[in-house]
Amino acid sequence: MKKAGKIVAYIAIALVVLIIAVVAYVTLALPNVGPAENIKVEITPKRIERGKYLTLNVSSCLDCHSAHDWTKFGGPVDSTMLGSGGEKFDAGAGFPGNVTVPNLTPHNLKSWTDGEIFRAITTGVKKDGSAIFPLMPWPYYSKMDREDIYSIIAYLRTLKPIAKDYPKSTLDFPLNIIVHTMPQKATLGTKADTKDTLKYGEYLVNAAACKECHSPDDKGTLLPGLEFAGGREFKGDGNAVRSANITPDVATGIGGWSKEMFIARFKVYSDVSQAQKVGKSDFQTVMPWWNFAKMSDSDLASIYTYLKTLKPVKNMVVKFTPNVTAAN
Repeated sequence: MKKAGKIVAYIAIALVVLIIAVVAYVTLALPNVGPAENIKVEITPKRIERGKYLTLNVSSCLDCHSAHDWTKFGGPVDSTMLGSGGEKFDAGAGFPGNVTVPNLTPHNLKSWTDGEIFRAITTGVKKDGSAIFPLMPWPYYSKMDREDIYSIIAYLRTLKPIAKDYPKSTLDFPLNIIVHTMPQKATLGTKADTKDTLKYGEYLVNAAACKECHSPDDKGTLLPGLEFAGGREFKGDGNAVRSANITPDVATGIGGWSKEMFIARFKVYSDVSQAQKVGKSDFQTVMPWWNFAKMSDSDLASIYTYLKTLKPVKNMVVKFTPNVTAAN
């Protein structure tokens, strides 16, 4: 019996050592996407213009990386604090950790090389080599055209420096270990010709990470077969808001929408000065309407063209549930 007990003890010790070794490898050796490229992005008027459009109105980087006024519908961005970060994702928002979105102005990025910014956007690895949780949709940005990423970098370099610093973000166990395995090498794509509305629409839908927000998930993993079918839940102020079904299902999606209706739905939000006040229990949305409304009609038409080619998925979504915390 004593011998058997010793064998069990040895096995238990070996398992503990193995677990420690695996955790040490994951946390110390990963992520491993390679060094940042030695690149210098030339800042030209053309790149600044394209980068501003992508950053504000398509990929909407500065929607997450700016302060919002959530007392108004759609949480308009504070234009005086553009890129300064500060939005929080914590347990109150249903997030497994405590993340404060960082400052993207030159105040924070002045010590970053263009290659380090490029690597962060396209692979999810920071300047110091640590992993970026895909709350930032870098898996989608990793498929964008290299020139578009260069344009985003060029525009970020022109932002007004804002002296805002935040505490280091933390993730709950075991996500704080798993996150090290998430970054991947970029698989850059090519921007389609704008005349090819279907292919260019697909490119824009990826660049805007539409699938990420408009698909239901289970602990961050999109549910197979329900891509773009809506229902992803976002929590805030004790309420729950869910994304819309944007598949071409006639009953529950955009199957009955014309191209003109689709574009008009966005253009309603062209004038941010018209943003209505909302109370804490009123319908609110995290959809960055005020940013997306500034997309060109032709780009919105391309997005519509691509979405209409998706498989229709019947999925009725309850868009808003007030006081969900109290109800639970």
